[in-house]
Amino acid sequence: MLVFKYGQNTSQPSEEAVIPGGSAQASDDEGAQSRAHARAKSAAAPAQALAQRLNKTIVLVGLMGAGKSCVGKRLAACLGLPFVDADREIEEAAGCSISDYFAAHGEKTFRDGERRVIQRLLGNPMHVLATGGGAFMDASTRALIKDKAISVWLKAELDQLLKRIGRRNDRPLLQNVDPRAKLAELIDQRYPVYAEADLTVESADGPPDVTVQRVLRAIEVGLAGESSGTRQP
Repeated sequence: MLVFKYGQNTSQPSEEAVIPGGSAQASDDEGAQSRAHARAKSAAAPAQALAQRLNKTIVLVGLMGAGKSCVGKRLAACLGLPFVDADREIEEAAGCSISDYFAAHGEKTFRDGERRVIQRLLGNPMHVLATGGGAFMDASTRALIKDKAISVWLKAELDQLLKRIGRRNDRPLLQNVDPRAKLAELIDQRYPVYAEADLTVESADGPPDVTVQRVLRAIEVGLAGESSGTRQP
């Protein structure tokens, strides 16, 4: 397993990691915009070169609030790959929201359907796939992902997750419970399993583009290790 923690976790934009159009505050300074645009262009070429070396879909795993969809969209754009959100695909297949499906059918039935959807998606051409927080916990789904994809765990601390999920109230597992207590419970249960992912990347407490750059670097190092026949600690 590879763990990447380099780079400061900061709420201030990093010049090296922030791509225009991300979460950094817009500036009216044309000179600053030009410099940012030049940095983005210089970062695009290595990412596109990395994409040429990939032969598997990239699957993002982690708890709710880890940034899988947000980071996934930006990662896919950098690599020139399609982005797919497994939860949205499940809702389309079910004809209702995940919250409604949970309420009507329960978690076990949902996980069965989730596994079938992910299996179908992994049969598609290479893309970046964001999965729900519980998907990787299912042994069959986990085995499928390990066989067909490169899995990346976006790891985030409890306070970080709480801050992010506070923006939404549609999380089925957080209905009618104390969010902090429930998330702490899920961390205890799920983090040892998430650690089985091919790569582990710390989710930055700041612009999502910081995390994107960490993921790109993790994949690059992972591919280099595979080609040399070694595995990084």
